[in-house]
Amino acid sequence: MPSGADARLVAAIVFAALAAIAVLFQVALALGAPWGAYAMGGRFPGRLPPRMRLLALLQAALLSAMTALVLATAGASLPGWDRVPRWSIWGVVGVSALSLVLNVLTPSARERRVWAPAALVMLLSSLAVAIAAQ
Repeated sequence: MPSGADARLVAAIVFAALAAIAVLFQVALALGAPWGAYAMGGRFPGRLPPRMRLLALLQAALLSAMTALVLATAGASLPGWDRVPRWSIWGVVGVSALSLVLNVLTPSARERRVWAPAALVMLLSSLAVAIAAQ
């Protein structure tokens, strides 16, 4: 049976892996990949308009910061992030919960099928890290 620190690290790695996929997806959208039906409620099938591409980059940056915070909270070696308050992981849990709700409620069936399960696993894994860090 893994120790609490091991379980926390596994949960953080699961979060990081899914976030990496989401970051790559968002960057691809920003670069013009025709996957708009899988994002932002499917309002822009095909390539996103320029303003939405910037939003995709912002989302990628937010996911990257959240991942760094999850990994730091789990005890992974991230220089400079060790001073981040332990309670800040709860912000990641909150954003992950909001992401799950939005992905379940999206009018885009394609987006819901792909991202709702990913959002659920990211919520559960960030929650596991947050609880273990207390």
